[in-house]
Order: sequence, then C-alpha cells, then structure tokens
Amino acid sequence: MTREKTALVTGGAGFIGSTLVDRLLAEGHQVMVVDDFSSGRQANLESARANYGNRLSVKELDVRQAETSDLIADLKPEVVFHLAAQVDVMHSVSDPIFDAEINILGTLRVLEGARRGGTNKVVVAVSGGTLYGEPDPTHLPLGEGLPSDPRSPYGVSKLAAGHYLTAYRHLHGVDGTALALANVYGPRQDPHGEAGVVAIFAGRLLAGEPCTVFGSGEQTRDFVYVGDVVDAFMRAALVNEVDLCNIGTGVETSVTELYQAMATDIGGPADPVLAPARLGELDRSALDASWAADALGWKADTSLEDGVAHTMEWFRNN
Repeated sequence: MTREKTALVTGGAGFIGSTLVDRLLAEGHQVMVVDDFSSGRQANLESARANYGNRLSVKELDVRQAETSDLIADLKPEVVFHLAAQVDVMHSVSDPIFDAEINILGTLRVLEGARRGGTNKVVVAVSGGTLYGEPDPTHLPLGEGLPSDPRSPYGVSKLAAGHYLTAYRHLHGVDGTALALANVYGPRQDPHGEAGVVAIFAGRLLAGEPCTVFGSGEQTRDFVYVGDVVDAFMRAALVNEVDLCNIGTGVETSVTELYQAMATDIGGPADPVLAPARLGELDRSALDASWAADALGWKADTSLEDGVAHTMEWFRNN
C-alpha cells in the first residue's frame, strides 16, 4: 500500500465500519481493516472483497494489543478511522474495566501508531447519546457547548477518548476529530446485540417474535442513518482543528413511536412488551448538528421513514 489515499479502519467489519469501508473503496482509497471479529462480521466485507479485493487488506487484531500501534506505524496511513469499541452501555456498568481497556487503551494504541507513523488525521467515533448526561430538557437538542456529564462508564471512556485526541494534537501534531454520534441505524446492524433498537425490532418483527421496550417507551432518541454517518466521517477526514462535532438529526423520536412505525410497516403487533427500565439509560436524547454543518458541510439527509424502509428491506433480504 502507498501512503497516498491509504486509510485504516478499526472496527471495519462492524456495521458502521464496513459501510465506511465500502465508501472509501468506491472513492479510490487503499483500505486496511483492523477488527477482532468479536462483533464485526466477515460477511459485512464480502461485497468489498468481491468488488475491490486488490485494494482491501484485513487484519484480525484486538485493538488493545501493542501490535495495533506497530501496524499503524508501519503502514503510515494518511488517515485512521477509529470505530473499534465496546458500545454496550449496560455492559460498561457491569464491567467498567473491560470497557476502559477497549475504549481508552484501544484509542491510545491507535493514537500511538498514528504518532509514530506520521498519520495526518485520526477520526474517532464517540457517543453523543451519553456524552452530555441528563441535561435540562430545555437544552434539547444538545449542542457541543454544553458541559460533558456522562452517567455511565461507557460515556466516561468515550469522553476520555476525545480528550486524548486533543492532547495528541497539542503534543504531537496528530490532528484528530471526535464525532459524537446519535443513535445510528441501518443495514448490517446486529439484531441480536444490546445496541441498535432499530435492528433489534427489525429482526424480531420479521421473525414474528415480540419486541421488548424497557421503561415507559416514552424515552426519546435521535436516530441517524448509517449512510449519513459515513458521509460525516469522510468529511471529517478533510478538516483540521475540529475537536468535536455532533452527528445527528436534532429530532427526538420515542421508542414507542419507532416501534409502532416499524410494526405498521411489517404488520406486527400494535403494542410492544414493556419491561422495567435499565440502569444507566437516558430518558431523552437529541443532538444539535449545526456545528457539523458549519465545520464539515454536513447534514443528515435521510428521513427516518426512508432509513427504516431501507433497513427493513435489507433485513428481509438477509
């Protein structure tokens, strides 16, 4: 691989990562994927291998390992997209050390490799849904100017990752941007995990199984389509000295509203099964992405209706 237009994507076999890999390859980049396949899937890279196999390399590697830094330093990629992460809020509550090992140590391994390899840009996925804690609802949608107040170890680890990016720019000249993502959904999302309610509902509805909503169902989320999120990553790679951008729609949608829209689409039961609320989950969330419009020239173009339709169609066919 040559340095020019070479990108390395950690977590590149995940649902967001593999969609980003497809976009990078389509635009002519050489791409190295680093993934331990604990949650990423080889199947997510099948189309990339078939269409662009000569420009795609895949390394099975745990991002916590020192070899991650060595690999990046040797490859000297122009840009690193760091998406490998522990993303389950509940798991971070039950095992905060594991969460920190992946989300903090893993980020440091990536940054050390970028420093040693002279990488121009590192773009890191952080959590918009947990970064700001439980602010006054009058502040919704939440802007980057609000103080950080994470209420879970996952939110804390992602906040720390963003701070390390800033430190490495000041100390070593490695430019980094953290993208605070709202609730990303779309094709390839795992319907069997804890994260990704759209995928979970899609999988269960198509299987004729009941869907569970934790809490009242009135809790809100900002659902943003994966194709729009990938566009934000591509744009972030081209800018300098932008520490943090929210990536969302600014629109609150309740979990019950989401379920009913999806159930109507497929003809499922009108009401979900209710279960007790889960520790550490937010009541309301939506992100103001106006700074992303200014700094990156980005906005979410896909409506929830269209995004859910694309997602349901993919699940039907896969």
